[in-house]
Amino acid sequence: MKYDFTSIMDRHGMDAVAVDGLGKGRGAPGAPKEGFDAIPMWVADMNFPTVPTIAEAITARVQHHAFGYFGARDEYYDGIIAWQEKRNGVTGLAKEHIGYENGVLGGVISALNCVCSKGDKVLLHSPTYVGFTGCLGNNGYNMVLSPLVQDEQGVWRMDFADMEEKLKTQNIHAAVFCNPHNPCGRVWEREEIEQAMELFKKYDVFVVSDEIWSDLILPGHKHTPTQSVSEDARQRTAAFYAPSKTFNLAGLVGSYHIIYNKWWHDRVRKESSLSHYNGMNVLSMHALIGAYKPEGYEWLDELVEVLGGNVDFACDYIWNHFEGVEVSKPEGTYMLFVDCTKWCEAHGKTVDDILKACWDVGVAIQDGRAFHGPCHVRMNLASPLSRIQEAFQRMDKYVFNAE
Repeated sequence: MKYDFTSIMDRHGMDAVAVDGLGKGRGAPGAPKEGFDAIPMWVADMNFPTVPTIAEAITARVQHHAFGYFGARDEYYDGIIAWQEKRNGVTGLAKEHIGYENGVLGGVISALNCVCSKGDKVLLHSPTYVGFTGCLGNNGYNMVLSPLVQDEQGVWRMDFADMEEKLKTQNIHAAVFCNPHNPCGRVWEREEIEQAMELFKKYDVFVVSDEIWSDLILPGHKHTPTQSVSEDARQRTAAFYAPSKTFNLAGLVGSYHIIYNKWWHDRVRKESSLSHYNGMNVLSMHALIGAYKPEGYEWLDELVEVLGGNVDFACDYIWNHFEGVEVSKPEGTYMLFVDCTKWCEAHGKTVDDILKACWDVGVAIQDGRAFHGPCHVRMNLASPLSRIQEAFQRMDKYVFNAE
């Protein structure tokens, strides 16, 4: 490979919550016992160096020693338009459809604020990304959860009958749609999105589509933008993207929305501006420009191949070594959502016991209950394969098959 996905990065002392936050509470895993180093598998960022063109673009801008008020360059919008066309087949996207957001969650709230009143119900699927739970609750919205169901092959599916019953009986006119789904890792097929959007059209529901994971699609699958399935979906949906998940840039801050409906687009831009804190950072702008260069396309293709190998290894290991532990192989993202219900029942343990045992030996996984998984854990696989292998060997020896 052209890029480095095998070297182990030392992120200690470099402001990384994933490693420096261990043992410090606020939902962080406990620090490992003496004799074990930490393998960060909880925060949804990556333990790989990002594509060099990002640092090069930032460094070039830093050489000009003035950082005053600025305007977004044409290269920023041109980069987004080209990326969406080449990666997702999007046509007809123009500068006027794109708006800056500090973060996807803030954009989700701005979009909902334009079409909802405080106290309104919003439909989401369960399991549910913990960020949605926090931001909707903090802003006065009531989540109505439609559970995803697993088919005979263990694939997570939308329950369209349940969705329709809730839309019909609970006067719901807004939905947050996670495409691809976090935490389950489903990459929705076009026909599934079409069926969901027909329901939303039938019951006059505005759709906020979180597509931050849309670049991290594992081999054999393809992302379908929610707005692409029909003209109605194009006008009914506000979609949110970011290079931060794709290129590990969360610390730089910077996301963007695509909204074709001019009325909604204008209102979201106004709503996002009201705090006076939703403003682009000059360095994050140049980071996006650097990310969306040709090298960024190449780097991402290699990354997805690496992540696919990590997912294959992890799922095979669980299926072959951890009896009673269940996982549906994700089609996108680099996270595993692992069901430990049967293992806990067989061993008289709880998910807290599993978490503590993992954390003690440096396997810093995440509690899945915050994602509405009652006996689940969440694992980040975006590390060199050698570290993932080490983590699973420790879980084998000290947790799931401990003597």
